[in-house]
Amino acid sequence: MFRKIHVVVAASALLLTACGQTTATSTESTSPSAAAASFPVTIENNGTSVTITEQPDAIISLSPTATEILFAIGAGSQVIAVDDQSNFPTEAPISDLSGFTPNLESIVALAPDLVVVSFDVDGIVAALAGANIPVIVQYAATSLEDTYFQIAELGTVTGNAAQSEALIGEMKSDIASAIALLPAESAELTYYHELDNTLFTVTSATFIGSVYSLAGLANIADVATGAESGYPQLSPEFIVSSDPAIVFLADTKCCGQNSQTFAQRPGFAKLTAVTMGSIIELDDDVASRWGPRTVDFVQAIVDGVLAVTKK
Repeated sequence: MFRKIHVVVAASALLLTACGQTTATSTESTSPSAAAASFPVTIENNGTSVTITEQPDAIISLSPTATEILFAIGAGSQVIAVDDQSNFPTEAPISDLSGFTPNLESIVALAPDLVVVSFDVDGIVAALAGANIPVIVQYAATSLEDTYFQIAELGTVTGNAAQSEALIGEMKSDIASAIALLPAESAELTYYHELDNTLFTVTSATFIGSVYSLAGLANIADVATGAESGYPQLSPEFIVSSDPAIVFLADTKCCGQNSQTFAQRPGFAKLTAVTMGSIIELDDDVASRWGPRTVDFVQAIVDGVLAVTKK
C-alpha cells in the first residue's frame, strides 16, 4: 500500500498507489481449472490468451497483492524478484522494480518466464509479450470473488492449483467463522474508513467497502458528494454530522494516524467513535490489498465491532 496515501487516480491516484491497487476493475469471471497441473497451460486473461509452456521458475511480481498470493500458494520459491512495494512476506525478494513505472529492459535482464502485474501501464503488457515473456494482468479486485479467481488463476499458471484451491477454502472458512461471531446489533452500526488524513475514504461499491458489508455495517460515505467515484473525499463537517459509530484508520503507516491524532482534530472530540473509544487502528497494507490477508482485515473489523457492541 505508500509514502503518501491510498486514494485513486485523479482523486484516486493517491490511494492505490501505496498499496499497489489500481482504479481499473477486474474483468475476470470464469474460474480457471484447479485440475491444470501439467504444462503447457493456456488461460484467458482479461480477453487475451496466455500460454505458459513450462512450469515457471523465474517469476517476477510487480503487484504487492500477487506477491502475497504467490507465496501463500507455495510458489514463493519460483519468484526471483518483486516490485519495490511488495513488503510482505519478509522473504519476498524485493527489488527496485516498479509496478507503476515498469522498465522493460530491467525486467528482461532478469530473464523471467512469467511476469504478474496489477495493471497495464505504458504498454508494458504488449512490450513483454513482444519479448516473448508471458504476462498475467490482475486488476484490483472489486469483490471477494475476484480475489478467489485471482488466487486460482495464479495457482493454475504456476503449477500450484491444488494449493490455491486449498487457500481459497481456508479463506472462505475463516471469513465465515469470523463473521458468525458478530451480534445482530452490529448491522445498525455506521462506520467511516479513512484512507489518509485528507479524509479520502471508500464507498460500499469498492473492494474495501464490500468487506465491511460482510459485517452488515453502514458506510457513511455512500451518501457523500463524489460517492459515485468509489473514493470520495469527505469534509470534517460531513464526518461530524454523520457521527459514525466506528472509525477505522487505514492510514496508521502512511500518515502516522492513530486514535489520539484523530480525536485531536478540530470538532472531532465529541464524535461517538471518539467518546466511546471505538477508533480502530488498521495496518494500511492489510486493509488495502485484496489477497490472502483479507482474512486478517475481516478479523480486524470483527474485533472492532465486538469491542464496541460489548461496551
